[in-house]
Order: sequence, then C-alpha cells, then structure tokens
Amino acid sequence: MEPSSHFATNPELSIAQVSRIAGISSRTLRHYDHIGLFTPHHVAVNGYRYYEQRQLVQLQRILLLRDMGLSLESIAQILNEQRDEVEALGEHVKVLEEQRHRLNRQITALNNTIKSLETGVSMNPEESFDGFNEQYKNEITERWGAKAYNDSNRWWRGKNKSEQAEFIAQVKELNSAWITAGKNQVAPESATAQRLAARHVQWLNTAPGTPLASEDPAQRSAYVLALADMYVSDQRFTKNYGGYAELVRDALTLYVQNSAEF
Repeated sequence: MEPSSHFATNPELSIAQVSRIAGISSRTLRHYDHIGLFTPHHVAVNGYRYYEQRQLVQLQRILLLRDMGLSLESIAQILNEQRDEVEALGEHVKVLEEQRHRLNRQITALNNTIKSLETGVSMNPEESFDGFNEQYKNEITERWGAKAYNDSNRWWRGKNKSEQAEFIAQVKELNSAWITAGKNQVAPESATAQRLAARHVQWLNTAPGTPLASEDPAQRSAYVLALADMYVSDQRFTKNYGGYAELVRDALTLYVQNSAEF
C-alpha cells in the first residue's frame, strides 16, 4: 500500500480506490464500517464513502493484524488500546520478521523432503521438521487455537511416505499447469486461469489449521491474497511458476474478489 502518491494529488480516496489499492473488496470495507472497525473520513450526501491518509494507515494495521490470524474483535481491541501508530507499526514489523524467519526454515525443510523423495535418500528428521516442531506449538496455539495446531500437526505427521509423495506430486502438477497456461498467454480473467485458481485454492484447503478454515471471509481472502503476493515477491516461490508467477497472483486475486466463498 502506497497512499502518499495518491494523496499528493488527491486528498481523498473513494471506497473503490481504497479497495483497489489495498486489495480488499468494497463489500469487506463496508462490513468493517458497519461493525465500527474501520470508518471513512466522511460519507457524502449520496452515500459514497471517502478516506484520507489517516484512515489508510489504520487499514494497513487492520490488514496486518488480520493476516496474523487475529479475529476482528481482537483487532478492534488492539486498535483501541494502542494509539501510537509509529510504535505499533514497528511492533508489527518485528512480528513479520519473526514470521519470515520461520517460513524460511519451513521452506528449507520442505525442499529437503522433496529432495529426499526424488532421490530416494532417507529423510533427515531434524532437517525435515525444522520449523514445524514443538517449539512453535505455543505461538500457533495462541494465534489460531489449539485445534489449529493439533489438526495441522496430526495431518502432516499422519502421512506416510507414499502420501507425502502424492501431495508433492499434486504441487508439481499444479505448478506445471500454471506454467502451461502462462506459455499459452492465458489471461488471468479467462475461464482457464480461473479454473486453475479454483483448483489452487482447493489444494491450499487440503491442509487443516490454516486461515482458510476460518468462518470470516475476510481472513480467508487475506490468506490467499498474501500467498499470491508471495509467489511474486519471494524468488523461492517465483521459480516454481517458470516466469509466470504474476499470472498466478493476478488470477488468484480475481478469483478471491469474485468467488462467493470469500
């Protein structure tokens, strides 16, 4: 989100502009207004909502906290209790750095597992579960609840070698389908790309304990959109799509915006 360039020439943004810039639907913004979480600077006589820079700073914090898995009620409480925006954003940066470190370790662990399955070399248990083990139990439980941790932990550890190989094969097949679509210059809004996006979300949904299991559509959409952005911004994910990561991101973004499940 980069509000400064917009506000340099336009002191106010419409709800449609905020929706586009922040990657969040107008319906969700209106819902946040309805529950008192995020209100516009003012509402015109025609009912149109308008926002200034202060509101965009607040929305950025809301989206950060939501991406961390917090409920809307918890977010509202945090925003009410913490007024210093610079200090609060600094704390968010620290949390995100910790999350990035953990994700990097998990990615390395999964790559080690893939290598073991491809080569037939026995897995190193210490390497394969680095980033997934018990030391994160308390953090996961605090953010998403004990059920989320137990479901994910039981799901992964309950897979035998054949099932793990099948899961990884699904990933490769999906990645290959995206690459083929990219080579064929398929547009993100096309039926082909949208079918792939639906399949991608379905695949993401196979792992229990993620925000996709949330009853809050905003949390589900935020999770998919965050992953979609990461496919482009993080080279370790980008390389999986053979130079067509932007197609994956754009197709998933359109799917989330138009699908009834979000």
